[in-house]
Amino acid sequence: MKRKKIVIVGGVAGGASAAARLRRLDENISIVMFERGEYISFANCGLPYYIGGTIQNRGKLLVQTAEGMSKRFKLDIRPKSEVISIDREHKAVWVKNLQTQELYREPYDTLILSPGAKPVTPPIPGIREAEHLFTLRNIPDTDRIKSFVDAVHPERAVVVGGGFIGLEMAENLHDRGIKVSLVERLAQVMEPLDFEMASIVQQHIRKKGIDLHLNDGLQSIENKGKKLVLQSGTEIATDMIIMAAGVQPESTLAQEAGLALGNRNAIRVNEYLQTSDPDIYAVGDAIEVKDYVHGHATFVPLAWPANRQGRIVADNIAGKKTAYKGTLGTAIAKVFDLTAATTGNNEKTLQKLGIPYLVAHIHPNAHAGYYPGATPLALKLIFSPEDGRIFGAQAVGEKGADKRIDVLATAIKAGLTALDLPELELAYAPPYSSAKDPVNMIGYVAQNMLEGTLETYLWHEIDAFVEAGNYVLDVREQAEFDAGYIKGARHIPLNQLRDRLNELPENQTIYVYCQAGMRGYIALRILQENNFKVKNLDGGYKTYAAAKSEIAGTSQDKPEKLELVG
Repeated sequence: MKRKKIVIVGGVAGGASAAARLRRLDENISIVMFERGEYISFANCGLPYYIGGTIQNRGKLLVQTAEGMSKRFKLDIRPKSEVISIDREHKAVWVKNLQTQELYREPYDTLILSPGAKPVTPPIPGIREAEHLFTLRNIPDTDRIKSFVDAVHPERAVVVGGGFIGLEMAENLHDRGIKVSLVERLAQVMEPLDFEMASIVQQHIRKKGIDLHLNDGLQSIENKGKKLVLQSGTEIATDMIIMAAGVQPESTLAQEAGLALGNRNAIRVNEYLQTSDPDIYAVGDAIEVKDYVHGHATFVPLAWPANRQGRIVADNIAGKKTAYKGTLGTAIAKVFDLTAATTGNNEKTLQKLGIPYLVAHIHPNAHAGYYPGATPLALKLIFSPEDGRIFGAQAVGEKGADKRIDVLATAIKAGLTALDLPELELAYAPPYSSAKDPVNMIGYVAQNMLEGTLETYLWHEIDAFVEAGNYVLDVREQAEFDAGYIKGARHIPLNQLRDRLNELPENQTIYVYCQAGMRGYIALRILQENNFKVKNLDGGYKTYAAAKSEIAGTSQDKPEKLELVG
């Protein structure tokens, strides 16, 4: 009886996971894996930290070698072999041995495509002539960057792109003593975060000495990569360039084979990860996926989905029917002393989809305030105004952002709503949390909003309220008010509010705010019980100040009063 033959194009996360799972499910099938590079399974996400010196042993980046994986899983692994075309009619691939240049044909019964994604290199003048321009995708890229830094000792570097790789490279080059400028064509770094959350990250980056050039794209590269000219006309001198302007799916092979493509030319697959050819599956950064929250087609190049998809493809090939339920997009990044994490849909996505939503911000300590080392955590929840269904969440802080996002990602997958969050019984001891965990706390805020006892307004709405002459009330202490306030606000400290109700207008809405939202809510309840109509600033002055200072191009560590432009 003829053995079934599986051919896999590409290793790393998706392809290697599929190969290992297939062998565990079936000892008798033939499995051939082609990898264009030398390394078939390595830790992509660790590459910047090897360049920066946090990871010192290069060997630790190699998850599996071709020899080791071949022996353990009885695989035919062929590194330095590039699949250059697919003959779907005869169920075979054409392969080029990159060491001998030999071309040969390899038949398959089932084909798995795991080609990954490649860095975007924008077609701008001078980019081909730049001598010290690097991208970061694999081990050879890493070796080139590290060798250059070790040998040349550059004084200045420009990172183009403020996504995960760009921020990690900026930090790690900075750790090597290099003066770093970061250029981002959008108005913020870390696009999965919403603007006010990214503002916290940006201010931290500036404090670390990184020159941020936001909302300013790259126009040209001059003097063989020694000078960058931005669209604003700004010129930046540099000794090296890291191009981290995003990635695009490696779908050329699939396209030339006539397979259907979707979002951003990613390979289109069904719920079982089959392409438009049922004998060809695709996984990882090259494929179009379904958004887990709202079901629209999207492109999410992350490690967890690739590993999960590799396992699912193996199950389906082995006869264990398994569907991929979609990608939630849970992601996290270390940015110097901060952690920034996100899951699900952000506001930008929901606005594009036309889906109504509510948001809640809180700024608790990551653990009990009386225990040494407590630091603030910014936590954001996005949810349905109808039933409290959780659409997404974001967290930024020195500590605790990771576990809160993991809890909220799990809540989304479990079908919990914002109303369930107060019910979560989470681990508490002073070094780790508070008796009411931040996840519980943001659940209470959302519950109050959904039940109608709390009506909020948002940081970006207040300009119009002030301009229209509305009554804005600051209930913080005098020292807080003196350090910075919203222009036009009246000031009555919370503890004096009950005694000064006669100073408040009875016929109009009072827009209350405090530092982080809690005292504003207490003020709101006092006023509501006294028949005033009132709204509380979501996330308080802290959320507002972070976002407004970024819009104004200032740094939040400057104590000037922030004034709205009416």
